[in-house]
Amino acid sequence: MHLPPLRRVPAALRVPWVRERALDHVVERERHLVPFLLAKDVLLAATPPPHAVPLHSLPSTIPFPFRPLRFLRLYPSAFALSPHPIEVSPTPRLSALHAAEAQVVDATVPDAADRLLRLLMLAPSRALPLRLVARLRLDLGLASDFQRSLLPNYPDYFALSPDGSLLELVCYRKDLAVSSMQSYAQRTGGYKVGDVVAFPLSFPRGFELDKKVRKWLDEWQRLPYISPYEDGSHLTPRSDITEKRTVAVLHEVLSLTVGKKMEKEVLVKLGEALRLPPGFRKVVAKHPGIFYISHKLRTQTVVLRESYRRHMLVDKHPMMGIRYQYMHLMHMGKEEVGKGKGKDRRSSRSEQIIGEEFGATVDDDENEEYDDEDDVAEDDMEVGVASEDQDSDDDVDEDIKEQISH
Repeated sequence: MHLPPLRRVPAALRVPWVRERALDHVVERERHLVPFLLAKDVLLAATPPPHAVPLHSLPSTIPFPFRPLRFLRLYPSAFALSPHPIEVSPTPRLSALHAAEAQVVDATVPDAADRLLRLLMLAPSRALPLRLVARLRLDLGLASDFQRSLLPNYPDYFALSPDGSLLELVCYRKDLAVSSMQSYAQRTGGYKVGDVVAFPLSFPRGFELDKKVRKWLDEWQRLPYISPYEDGSHLTPRSDITEKRTVAVLHEVLSLTVGKKMEKEVLVKLGEALRLPPGFRKVVAKHPGIFYISHKLRTQTVVLRESYRRHMLVDKHPMMGIRYQYMHLMHMGKEEVGKGKGKDRRSSRSEQIIGEEFGATVDDDENEEYDDEDDVAEDDMEVGVASEDQDSDDDVDEDIKEQISH
């Protein structure tokens, strides 16, 4: 494949970061979802029914944001607590939803296996640390016991290294070595290796790029698209073509997740495992039209812009449908707590749906734990002309219900 003359990426060009409320809501509405799901999995794995587990027996690996007892009390619609000694068990509603999730997991096993296989195909070594794959479990929509329920059923796909630390690829499937960008190009006009494929770009209202940045971006988009499944070791380091392939890899990784997003810290660890070139961490911030970095929930989350229309997923994976039902159950519990305590809940409807601790009595020192102001470092706020998207603060009071029915 003939490539145009390579040149150095203009390091002096800086791209502004601009808050986009709709995509911030995508992240913020999942507040506490991870510890909620992990606690749920522990309870429903307990035998025999009714799955009551002593509070002190909950694994310390569950990332509770504060004391486990206080966390569980926030969600009475999901967790039932018994005193002396304190035990926790799932409510009938949580058990029913868990059963529905199990059906979805069973129905999507082939899809999950294919996506996990494609992730391994992105790795030059054709292997990834099993510990990292386990950390990606929720992102990939895998069952909590995927090491027992999924891996052994696909011996032609997966194998464990002798010491059990690596998940290894057994068979490279060429028919699956087609990226989401290539599939998009094929659907919209055809694609062959070496063709120019421009990434879909989306910017908030009022966002403006510096003219030099715009010119560079237009030229960069016209470069040939190199599939993330192709070997890129021959490309010149720190060149535009190398950067475009790096973006292609990160784009494909996010496309393989059920929520089309991932915590930046996890994405960085995965990028290192995929042996992306030095400096790949800065690539995400350099392309705000492709990736959005949310600073909500005291972390950074990378969202694939093209996968969302405002706060709605364009293509909703069945596992995300179940996740939205879990979020709805969580918020039902908070409403019940508020009614039981008779607290005046005049918080905005958007605050309710994104998971603020409405309806629960908290002390002043506990309020600090919920103080989620966007502490964005100056280094992350790059110089540029931009304005906040004033029109993206949707009527999200019906957000989760809308996601469930979508």
